[in-house]
Order: sequence, then structure tokens, then C-alpha cells
Amino acid sequence: MQPTTDNMLDVTTLEPRMKHPTIFSRFDALAEGQSLTIHNDHDPKPLYYQMLGERGNVFHWEYLEQGPVWWRVRITKRVAGSQEETLGQMAAQDLRKVEVFKKYGLDFCCGGKQTLKEACAEKGLDVVRIEQELQAVDRAPQAKPLPYNEWGLDFLADYIVNTHHHYVQKSLPDIRAYADKVATVHGDRHPELTNVQAIVQQVAQELTAHMMKEERVLFPYIKSLVAVSKGEQTIKASPFGTVRNPVNMMEMEHDIVARDLEEIRAVTQNYALPDDACGSYRLLFSMLDEFEQDLHLHVHLENNILFPKAIELEAKLFAH
Repeated sequence: MQPTTDNMLDVTTLEPRMKHPTIFSRFDALAEGQSLTIHNDHDPKPLYYQMLGERGNVFHWEYLEQGPVWWRVRITKRVAGSQEETLGQMAAQDLRKVEVFKKYGLDFCCGGKQTLKEACAEKGLDVVRIEQELQAVDRAPQAKPLPYNEWGLDFLADYIVNTHHHYVQKSLPDIRAYADKVATVHGDRHPELTNVQAIVQQVAQELTAHMMKEERVLFPYIKSLVAVSKGEQTIKASPFGTVRNPVNMMEMEHDIVARDLEEIRAVTQNYALPDDACGSYRLLFSMLDEFEQDLHLHVHLENNILFPKAIELEAKLFAH
């Protein structure tokens, strides 16, 4: 059922002690999918948290008007059994929302299995404010992005290799060289650079082995599943059992590399440059920042699109 705007409650006409009880009573009377729109003379954000605490995550909250004089909020009762989108699913559907996640330090790739409410609760963030920003993204005109979520899995796997694996292979030698150089020149005055140097070497080793496993084992198997689905080859059992096994390993390795890069960002205080930073110092931090941003998209495409669809396709093929 589509939300309606005729189920309106003017909270300003109620006695203060009756406002929240009346709203709760009206919400409880809603059928699944129906909405209640409340009209108020101040931001009813405290009501959001009270409803979340007393009713749980069973509603969708949308601001229709936000002051400075009046506030209108549409509260929709979720359909039972429907699951709230995870950060990863939200990013897969609209990559523009990634900028909001980055702004608040929300992990949409390795931590993409969390819902927005779960991630905000873990970090102590204002979920209402972030939901508003995400809703603003929904309303904004959208330039046509790359349709990652619509691509065939074979095409997406090749794209990841040709774009992101190639970028990693091309960038890592330069990053390693500059990490060595900057640590040698500036390490005595900035000892955190020695830590950066060690982590960079570790990331290089981890990603090199990781990408080799994807290119030689996992991605070819995923592409074979696509070929089977098209009737181009017969189905064969894999040497590793279900595709979930290598996927779980790849996701674990994604987490390890992500934590390594988070540690670099932490020890450099978010890539803050000291006054004595030379050109190489600046270039190293710029390359590391760019590398981390690319890795976020790289891991997102795998964790939130390629891997779940491969698991679903395999299950469908072996069910027949």
C-alpha cells in the first residue's frame, strides 16, 4: 500500500502529556505499509528515538518539512518480514550515497552487512540526520552512473580485474618506493612514517596474493557459473565446495587490508602534513588517500554485488 498524506495528526493541538501517547496509539493502529504524518512546531527527533527504543526498527521516518516554523514527518509502518537495507545494498543501488557514508566514516564495503541504524549506533552517530542526507540524495537529479548492479557477473569480474586489480598493480610499486624514501628522510622527526612503511609493505604482500587467488580460482569459477546459466557448458562441482568458502576467505582478507589502511590513516592523523613535508611526503599521502578510495569501490563491487549474486546463482543452478 502506498503511503498517504491524509492520515494527518496536528500535534500542536494536543496537551503536552498526550502528544507522544497519541502518536504511539495512532501508529499502532496503522496497517503494514500505511503512514501517519505528524505536524509539529518543533523537530520531533526525540520521538524517533523513543519509537525505536519502544517499538524497534519497524518504521520508516521521512521529513516532509523542516522548520523553521513547522515540521512535518511521515512515519510509515514497515511490512512484517521486510528487511531494512544494509549499507552495502544501499551503495549497490545508488553509489551516490557512498559520499554520505564516507562523510561519517561509515564502512559500506567491508562493513556493508550492517544496517544504517546498526552502524550509527555502533559509532554513536545521529541516525536521523544521516537518513535525511540519504533521502536528499534520493531526491537529487541523478547523472547516469556506471550500472554495476545491472552487469553480468562475468563482465563485472573482468571489469574488477581490468580496472581495480590493474590499478593496484600499477600503484603499489610507486607507493612502496615513496614510503621507503619518506621514512628514510623524515623518519627521525616523524617516527610514525616507519609504521606507515611497514604497513604499506604488508598491504602489498596481502593484496598481491589476494588478487592472484581471485584471478586464478574464484573469478574463473564465477564466470563458469554464468556460462552454465547460458547453456554454454555443463555444471561441474568445484574443488572448494560451495562458492561461499572462497568468498568468505576473500571477505576476510578484505577486512584485513581495510584495517591496515585505517591504521595508516590513524597514525598519520588523517593524512595531516607537517610543516616540513617535502614533495615526496605530500605525494605519498596523496597516493595513499587515492589508493584507499579506490579500494573502497573495489571491495564494494565484490562484497556487495559480485559475491552475493554468485552465491545466489550457484544455489539456483545446483537446485535444478
